[in-house]
Amino acid sequence: MSAKGYIHCYTGTGKGKTTSALGLSLRAAGHKKRVLIIQFMKGNIDYGELKGVELLAPYVTLKQFGRAEFVSKENPENIDIEFAKKGFQYAKSCIVSGDWDIIILDEINVALDFKLIDIEEVLEILRVKPENLEIILTGRDAPPEIINIADLVTEMREVKHYYTSGVMGRKGIEY
Repeated sequence: MSAKGYIHCYTGTGKGKTTSALGLSLRAAGHKKRVLIIQFMKGNIDYGELKGVELLAPYVTLKQFGRAEFVSKENPENIDIEFAKKGFQYAKSCIVSGDWDIIILDEINVALDFKLIDIEEVLEILRVKPENLEIILTGRDAPPEIINIADLVTEMREVKHYYTSGVMGRKGIEY
């Protein structure tokens, strides 16, 4: 019998939400667990995790649903909404498939905050997920409904960041 799978939420304004989820996927791959990472609002950028995940095959798979351009919270473009909805439809089919031990929905909290996907649809799939499936939702500004349904919530809080002194994102560290 498989162990119970829980719902994690990694949120907050501090650095480390995606990095924590990727660390969990590394650990899971070491135990030959099947991990799917679905990235919302990310695409066409040379993120280090894309190359790193290739090294973890066949245990870890990553799919992106987004584009490189900035998404406006106040006025998202139709293509951004389409990417997010397509990504969520893909996520739903994977959640119910039974093919995965862990599914990471990277930046889904931001997609929810930007109203690119419907919160009720996300809550519904979380309610009916297979008992043994672990699901991780990342991104700042997690809606209260996600925090309430999650079994584990970690808030990354920025105390100090070198970005404030002008250091830009660095290859292999921030992306």
